[in-house]
Amino acid sequence: MNARLTSQLLVGALVRRTQAAGGGAMILHKGEPVSGAIVVQLLDRGVNLGLFERIADLSGQLALVPCGPSASSPPRDISQYIARRSAVDPDIWFVELDTVLGQQLAAEILCAG
Repeated sequence: MNARLTSQLLVGALVRRTQAAGGGAMILHKGEPVSGAIVVQLLDRGVNLGLFERIADLSGQLALVPCGPSASSPPRDISQYIARRSAVDPDIWFVELDTVLGQQLAAEILCAG
């Protein structure tokens, strides 16, 4: 049997690792604790780098895939995207990371294993 880490545990680890690395992290929408989808908004000193969703590809490997509005979109568009996705799928997690290591930390924690 292959044990899978819960979404809540992964998000908590991601927040702690980001803060330990000197960055900021905030849960924008808390989803289903066990198996909710996870979307990460990456920022570098307040500059939006984009939204990335954790998905499994056809071979079962986990990856972070760009989703939602482009990185150059106004903050309002990103907020509206988060609100729409959360309304359609209340189980989804949205996490904001503000650190230069955001993509690396997100990949290490969310796509390992």
